[in-house]
Amino acid sequence: MIDFIKKLFGKNKVDYKALVENGAQIIDVRTPAEYSSGSIRNSKNIPLQQLVSEMKKLDLKKPIITCCASGMRSASAKAILKQNGFEVYNGGGWTALQKKL
Repeated sequence: MIDFIKKLFGKNKVDYKALVENGAQIIDVRTPAEYSSGSIRNSKNIPLQQLVSEMKKLDLKKPIITCCASGMRSASAKAILKQNGFEVYNGGGWTALQKKL
């Protein structure tokens, strides 16, 4: 029952560091200008508007962590990627995600 409630309210903790250590891809969906002002090392910049056309460049066998400035665009990216068969985690804002790595 507790697991159900955690899932319902999104309280499950994701170990982003372990995901990355095991090969997860970090996809930053901010604009190139935003990305160039600061980003997570080894992340890949694919702006949200280009995600559908660029997703063929992603490895379907590796989990993906999405991030952006605040978590809104990364949530949209997660939904798009999930609909296309990817295992996806919303990392939220890139600065907060970086601290979890």
